[in-house]
Amino acid sequence: MSVAPFDPDVLGTLCGLFRARVAASPDEVAYRQFDETQNDWVSFTWAGVAAEVARWQAALAKEGLVPGDRVALMLRNCVEWVIFDQAALGLGLVTVPLYPDDRPDNAAYILDHANVKLMLVEGRFQHKKLAEIAGSARSLQRIVSLVAPENGLADWSARFAVAADWLAAAAGTPVPERHVSADLLASLVYTSGTTGRPKGVMLTHDNMLWNAFYASQCADFGAHEVFLSFLPLSHTLERTGGYYLPMLLGAEVAYARSIAQLAQDLLTIRPSVLVSVPRIYERVHTRILDGLQKKGAAARLLFRLAVAVGWRRFERSQGRAMWTPEQLLWPLLDSLVAGNVTEKLGGNLKLAISGGAALCPEIARVFIGLGVPIFQGYGLTEASPVVTVNRPDSNVPASIGQALPGVEVRIAENDELLTRSRCVMRGYWKNEEATRAMIDAEGWLHTGDQARVDAEGHYTIIGRIKDIIVLNNGEKVPPSDMESAILLDPLFEQVMVVGEGRPFLAALVVLNEDHWRSFAAHLHVDPTHPGTLRDPKVIKAVIRHIAHQLKHFPGYAQIRRLHLELKPWTVDEGLLTPTLKVRRGQVLDRYRTVADGLYADLAR
Repeated sequence: MSVAPFDPDVLGTLCGLFRARVAASPDEVAYRQFDETQNDWVSFTWAGVAAEVARWQAALAKEGLVPGDRVALMLRNCVEWVIFDQAALGLGLVTVPLYPDDRPDNAAYILDHANVKLMLVEGRFQHKKLAEIAGSARSLQRIVSLVAPENGLADWSARFAVAADWLAAAAGTPVPERHVSADLLASLVYTSGTTGRPKGVMLTHDNMLWNAFYASQCADFGAHEVFLSFLPLSHTLERTGGYYLPMLLGAEVAYARSIAQLAQDLLTIRPSVLVSVPRIYERVHTRILDGLQKKGAAARLLFRLAVAVGWRRFERSQGRAMWTPEQLLWPLLDSLVAGNVTEKLGGNLKLAISGGAALCPEIARVFIGLGVPIFQGYGLTEASPVVTVNRPDSNVPASIGQALPGVEVRIAENDELLTRSRCVMRGYWKNEEATRAMIDAEGWLHTGDQARVDAEGHYTIIGRIKDIIVLNNGEKVPPSDMESAILLDPLFEQVMVVGEGRPFLAALVVLNEDHWRSFAAHLHVDPTHPGTLRDPKVIKAVIRHIAHQLKHFPGYAQIRRLHLELKPWTVDEGLLTPTLKVRRGQVLDRYRTVADGLYADLAR
């Protein structure tokens, strides 16, 4: 296994990592991104990035910001994200990443809760949100936009500035030398909370630097790796695995233009490393199956044979299977089938990391069988985030892998997965009670996930202490809190949110019969007709009611589809506990076909 060229104890901080990387390889390409004005990809060297970091630090210094002040980013992945982050970290500031497409009310809550003083936005889409965001964020003193606004938005507030003007005005401003220590807070990353409001995870320089270092020891990384970055940098997996890790290695990072253009970017960039959530692999898998449906039976048979033979070759390489004669067919199957898939992924892929949510074992089997090297891992924001990952020489695709070197993992009496390391967060911002509930007196972080472990140390998730739905993009939502909020509307008698491993949330809903009648009358539909509960007009109206109840939840914690009924779930049926709590497993078993049907158009 490779070892990163820098010693984290010597680097000390994330800004120390940046300075060491610039000194070690100033003229090497650090980043690549597509420039729409030039209609071409442009490159940035480490020395060039360092010069920009100095300009941004002068502008931040002119704002009078002091160590510990929070500054936010609300922009898509780009080199400016890195420049702003490093400029802030070098001054002892704390970065607060926001999702570019987050709802204005949720973004405003985070900005206000973190007392953010300055925010960087990309522009365009964000400009439409600024009035609502800034109006609620009382501490916000400055909004800087990379793109000049349209319709005179710059006049909307004295706090608004276009980056080019803001930087030019700060030219020559002295940048104070500040001592940044490893235990200094580096970032506040907001993740879903049990009350519907996100919680601010406090991560130090030490936390994220060491997580990147430990991850660097899990594969044979080289200095000339190329990462293709498309998972948002506001997601801690991408930040540590797709930003700090490549910086540690001296690797190049290319920023994908968009998910829609990902297929073309893969061919152009030819990455050796991808860091992603399962949804991306699911989309590619669906596209492959769609293509097969348009071909004949012989092509489909050849595809299945290639997957089966490729899987046996993989199992043999892992020491879990013997050689079999059909493996002699692999060169032909690779030429006719597998090679076409790997070429569409750039043809140079060495590591495809999947994390943030569970990857379907069958999808992993298909990709691995076709020669795509997928490695599933596990982590959470509170652990900076990687806890376990499979290795090239020890890959059990159905598992979440083995613990990172330097990371302790154990299973408690209730099968809960616990972890302890210098990567574990300092705590939750302004929430000591939640911190105590998450980290015990011995420093063990309680993940809430239940797991088992095999003799080789591969962990597998088997359940959760508390029901949490993990969408296939890695976002986590607490269904019980959503259900409690929905049930505050008297139209609803019972509700269960579903969506584990899916791209969005849906709900099984029992309506209150009395309120349903008045609701139906308002919609001018017959409340007694069996088909009324399937009427698209009714479904849309009920979804609007639910959305109103969930208005304080994050944007991804919304209901997109419904199944409506009038017959209540009962204790006698085994669907409720004696205390009238919904038995989630039993209800899902009863309605599994119905629940699957809510996503039927997405399945293949």
